[in-house]
Amino acid sequence: MFNLKGRVVVVSGASSGLGAQMARGFAGQGADLVITARRLEKLEALAAELRGLGVRVLPVKCDVTNTESVNAAAAAAEAEFGKVDVLVNCAGSAENAGTLSMTDEQWQFTVDTDLTSVFKVSRAFGNIMKKNNYGRIINIASMYGLVGNTAMETVAYHATKGGVVNMTRAMAAELCKYNITVNAICPGYFYTELTAATLETEWFQQYANATVPLKRYGKEGELNSAAIFLAADESSYVTGVILPVDGGYTCV
Repeated sequence: MFNLKGRVVVVSGASSGLGAQMARGFAGQGADLVITARRLEKLEALAAELRGLGVRVLPVKCDVTNTESVNAAAAAAEAEFGKVDVLVNCAGSAENAGTLSMTDEQWQFTVDTDLTSVFKVSRAFGNIMKKNNYGRIINIASMYGLVGNTAMETVAYHATKGGVVNMTRAMAAELCKYNITVNAICPGYFYTELTAATLETEWFQQYANATVPLKRYGKEGELNSAAIFLAADESSYVTGVILPVDGGYTCV
């Protein structure tokens, strides 16, 4: 089960963090890859690593907030492989501030990067999937899209990830007629370039120990199995699912 040889998987935000980890996971299952991000040099380094696993890899520079850039990336993927089977919407960033202090600019940046981008990328690559009557779209949301938190003020991030959660359900209902499934993963606390500075503080480690039932952060690669499951041919009856991978944070 879960052999992805011959499948073409697109991973946005693949230059580092969870995106790079999932790209490695998919390559390990035999998938060919299109990896996108703004930092082409990091993509090329990852592509060289993944090619060592015997798969084809196309690195494409892409700004997921820019419609022309997204459409160009989709065209490049289709030109190279002739199809797209799986899309993982992993690109994102956020400005952290609370309801009473967040500026319009901080709010709009987060909405553009974490919510509108998922729509734009799904539209571009989903239209390629439609041509072949097959697709798997996997949106990377967050456990913060399901609950609030008392650790930090990050209202726009909560709002956008909650939007991704329900957009996933809407997309799943719309796209089933094209044999495209749409699901979301809600990661908990994982180390990435964006989170390391916060997660490594003594206070936050104490907070996580008190609030995460498994009493630790997610390890590198622990998100891969969820993504591979949702991408697999065998998961053809799974759509509209919101899957937390959070060490139990949202179950208590």
